[in-house]
Amino acid sequence: MYPTKSTILVTGGCGYVGSHTVLSLLQSGYKVVVLDNLSNSSNSTTPEALRRVHKILGTNDETSPIPFYNVDIVDRAGLVLIFEENRDISTVIHCAGRKAVGESGRIPLDYYHTNIGGTVILLQVMEEFNVRRMVFSSSATVYGDPPKIPIPETSPIIASMSVYGRTKVMLEHVMNDLSVSSEWKQQQYVKEQEAKGLPIEKNYRWNIILLRYFNPAGAHPSGFMGEDPQGVPNNLMPYLAQVAVGNLEKLTIFGSDYPTKDGTCIRDYLHVVDCADGHVAALEKIERDESVGHFECKAYNLGAGVGCSVLDMVRAFSKAVGRDLPYVIAGRRAGDVPNLTADSQLANNELNWKAVMSLDQMCEDLWRWQSNNPSGYRNK
Repeated sequence: MYPTKSTILVTGGCGYVGSHTVLSLLQSGYKVVVLDNLSNSSNSTTPEALRRVHKILGTNDETSPIPFYNVDIVDRAGLVLIFEENRDISTVIHCAGRKAVGESGRIPLDYYHTNIGGTVILLQVMEEFNVRRMVFSSSATVYGDPPKIPIPETSPIIASMSVYGRTKVMLEHVMNDLSVSSEWKQQQYVKEQEAKGLPIEKNYRWNIILLRYFNPAGAHPSGFMGEDPQGVPNNLMPYLAQVAVGNLEKLTIFGSDYPTKDGTCIRDYLHVVDCADGHVAALEKIERDESVGHFECKAYNLGAGVGCSVLDMVRAFSKAVGRDLPYVIAGRRAGDVPNLTADSQLANNELNWKAVMSLDQMCEDLWRWQSNNPSGYRNK
């Protein structure tokens, strides 16, 4: 169906953003290998999300399965096995990790162990197998409470207000340091080869893109794939969707006294399909750069560039559902900031990427997914 390009390892490829990214990659002609420990899956052995990918593509998961490894990123031996068995992997799109802001403050060591320790192990194994391309799933949380709205990539990333956000900040520093050190290593290698009159045959430099995406929401327009949080959702839109199907009684809005138009927090909501396409755009940017010998570590915002308050989103999703959804107002929640809205001009210009799906479509797609799958992927 699609022309074949290089092979991409997607960590966390059965998760919400990861599975949509797998689909976008396959539709763009790439081969994909998926790693996921299925810790957030309702089925601990079967990656139902990948079955849904096949369903959308019209392919057969038995005759042409997507290579899948139930491996945790802290498992070095498991990572080594993946690279040994898939020598054609050229790039890693790294979506795996713990991601709940509130939970991160309760179990910080788990977050540092998995997000930072696991990613360092992954980078070490990648280097062992001479795979030095990375698209990293970062987050708008790295900006903390930013001084400027909309937020440019030049905004400071030292003030994140949650443990989860701090793991993303630290990992951005890790990857920037790796990029700088790899350039030095390459220069030393070139000097040694030239001094010996030998050809330059190796490349030690890394190409890394850090994608700081804002609030992915919605679902695939088919209604076959969407967000399937286990337990009570941590994010607004999946929580609203659970209220709409009757699994939860009402939404609690934390804070109505922020310095915003209606007192509730403002966020930039990005359709998950646009977010997935952003990963493919980042991969293609790396490939273009490498073809001309350009290597760097660079951050890009992925956002719609439109700030919507919590009440805006309640109204928009209620419109898609066809009835008003119940909510109550409570006090502020620790770690929340008034406004996180993206300036995505850099991604527009350099990644040739732009959010194209509307807020109404996001809400309609989310409702289609949730109403067809009230229990998520357990509705197989």
